Amino acid sequence: MRKGAALGRIEKEIERLTPQEKLRLAERLIHQLRKGKLSIKKDLAWDKLYGLGKGLWKGEDAQEYVNRLREDRI
Repeated sequence: MRKGAALGRIEKEIERLTPQEKLRLAERLIHQLRKGKLSIKKDLAWDKLYGLGKGLWKGEDAQEYVNRLREDRI
């Protein structure tokens, strides 16, 4: 069975549940995800970022740049 078809079937079953049952299901799913420490880690290729911003701040005083950023936040 395709994943999309299975998910659609599950969604239809969920629609039949009472609000209390839906809440209990949501709590169980959240608990399972936290227990499994679900996380998506992507390996970053830092070497591909090298030199990407070269010249971006050429001729810019670092302190003036920081001061301008702080002013923009206010």
